[in-house]
Order: sequence, then structure tokens, then C-alpha cells
Amino acid sequence: MSARLGIMNTSSSTFASSSSVTHLVLIPSYNPGESVFATVASARAQWSPVWVVVDGSTDGTAERLQAFARQDEGLHVIVLPVNRGKGAAVLHGIELAAAEGYTHVLTMDSDGQHPADLIPAFMARSQAAPQAMVLGRPIFDASAPAIRVGGRKISNMFANIMTMWAGIGDSLYGFRVYPITPLANVMRGKRWMRRFDFDPEAVVRLCWRGVVPLNMDAPVKYLSVDEGGVSHFNYLRDNVLLAWMYSRLAAGALLRLPALLWRRLAWLTMSSPDKA
Repeated sequence: MSARLGIMNTSSSTFASSSSVTHLVLIPSYNPGESVFATVASARAQWSPVWVVVDGSTDGTAERLQAFARQDEGLHVIVLPVNRGKGAAVLHGIELAAAEGYTHVLTMDSDGQHPADLIPAFMARSQAAPQAMVLGRPIFDASAPAIRVGGRKISNMFANIMTMWAGIGDSLYGFRVYPITPLANVMRGKRWMRRFDFDPEAVVRLCWRGVVPLNMDAPVKYLSVDEGGVSHFNYLRDNVLLAWMYSRLAAGALLRLPALLWRRLAWLTMSSPDKA
């Protein structure tokens, strides 16, 4: 990535050059504006490789990201012709990653909300427990809209009920490390999980399959319009989508209730101190 592109004043020497052969950073991106370039640069400063899936963007960022990738071997840009949704972009990316031998992806948003400096710590946690998923647990500052903070409390409550309190610290925060194989298996069998419903449904269904959630604190920043913040969240459309998602999950949880109760009991038994 070069300052000659007129986008950021940095040099390739600031980018992570030693590539992992198992773990990559995956950034789905849809019309993010200028913030995506700082996000990608920050991610590349911490990790290699970084893949960006441009999900049918029409704001010109695809072409500029591709120009970056031609100058940086640690960056790979995949361009989808039409917008399919975050979950669909992630699924496309992990299927390509699996074909190249990668086993895990760290997903992060393209809009600058997620802490790129924590990528190495999240990856190290995943490498130490490769069968688990590592979930970011958001630490909010004053920039967080109260309605969004309150809404995710409701989502978290439902997610914990659906999994019998398996340990999901946050159901919506998209800064996570997923093991690719179980995530792809979950998504291929479902027609949903393609848009805003991806993050909460993925984490619930992975818990149902026995993928253990490990939580790590991570700050989240909501950028103002003046700071380049872009949000595609639609309160009516996406809350209806979430309501429909939790209705589906409730039915699935009822079918799995005996197994979930047994797993919870086994976990409590293993976690209890030895009273003998």
C-alpha cells in the first residue's frame, strides 16, 4: 500500500510480513467509504494475511483496494458483483480460505469500529484453543448510541437462553475468531444467516454443535459522520430480521433442550470444586 495512491501516509515497512498458514483476517465490506482504507492498513500492521471481501460495493472502494493488493502480498481482495449481505460475504470468504488450507478466520468490520491492535491477542488465544471460537466482548465508550447498547442486551439475553448459558459474552459483536469447518457446515445447511442475522445466529448454532465460546474484552467505537462513520443498520428491517431469527432459534432450542440441559449439567459438574 503506497502513499502514491493518495489514501494513507504510510509505508509497506509498517505492515506485518510473516504470514500465518492457518489463521487469516477476513473483512467483509459494503460501501464503507474512506474508513475501510485505515481499517485495512491497521489490520495489515498487525497480521498477514488479510482478506477483504467487497460485497457489491458501489462507492469506488473495490478498485482502490485492488490497487492496494497489487502492491502488498499480504492483502487479498475478493470482489462480489452484487451485494449479498455480511453473512454471505463471510461464507464466500471462508470457503475460499478453506480451499487454500486455512483453518480459522478473524472477522472484523470495515468501518473502523473494531480494535485492530488486538488481532494478535485474539489469534494467539485461538491458536492455543483451536477447537473453540474466540468472541469479542465489547467495551463501550461515550460514542455508543444508547439504543444500540440496550438492544444488544436483549439479543444477549436471548442467545444465552437459547444455549442454556453456554458462555456467550456478546451475541452481536463481529470481532471474532471462528474455526472455519464448523462455521461453514452450519451456514451451508441454512438459507438464512446471510445478512445482519449472521453474527448472533452463527454463535448460537456453533454453541449447539459444541464449539466452546471464549470471551475477550475489546473496545468498540461508533464513529460519527464527521469521523467517516457509515452505518447500514436499518432499525425496522434489521430488528424484524432478528425477531424472525430468534423465532427460528427458539424452535431449534426446544428440539435440542434435553441435549442442552445435559451439556449444561455436565459443565456445572466439571466446574464444581471437589467436595470429597
